[in-house]
Amino acid sequence: MKGENVILVNEDDEPIGLMPKMEAHEKAVLHRAFSVFIMNNKGETMLQQRAKDKYHSPLLWTNTCCSHQREGETNIEAGKRRLQEEMGFKTELKELLSFIYKAPFDNGLTEHELDHVMIGYYDENPIVNPSEVEDWKWMSPSDIKMDISKNPDDYTAWFKIIFERFYNHISDNSNKG
Repeated sequence: MKGENVILVNEDDEPIGLMPKMEAHEKAVLHRAFSVFIMNNKGETMLQQRAKDKYHSPLLWTNTCCSHQREGETNIEAGKRRLQEEMGFKTELKELLSFIYKAPFDNGLTEHELDHVMIGYYDENPIVNPSEVEDWKWMSPSDIKMDISKNPDDYTAWFKIIFERFYNHISDNSNKG
């Protein structure tokens, strides 16, 4: 992570500068990010459990992959790059929506992101990068929603926000591969 920058943006997603990733999370500065949801032909979502050594939200369940765009990289390019790096496969992605959220963590860091949500379709098992991903599983959107209500502390802050706000949108796109 050392030397990795995030793209600072205004609320209209216009770039206004670069900042080291850790500094942006320490200062809670709005920056561009993305979240990828991979669905299979059964309408299930591929979830990942974040690796135990992640600097925040270790061992929590979340969407298939997420990260930050690099300077000069489109949202789709960034999503495909990170999907390959974390989950070990490539597939086509399409952007569904974007939203701004702010989530403070116990370790003093804060995610303040303009998050671009993307969806793709894949029916095989991933080859996960163990430095990024502890485990993975397929779950239906309705089962995810129910499990979040029963076990909210098992999921990342951004994943819960996406599911609360955009559950119907994600469910409507779950079988359109």
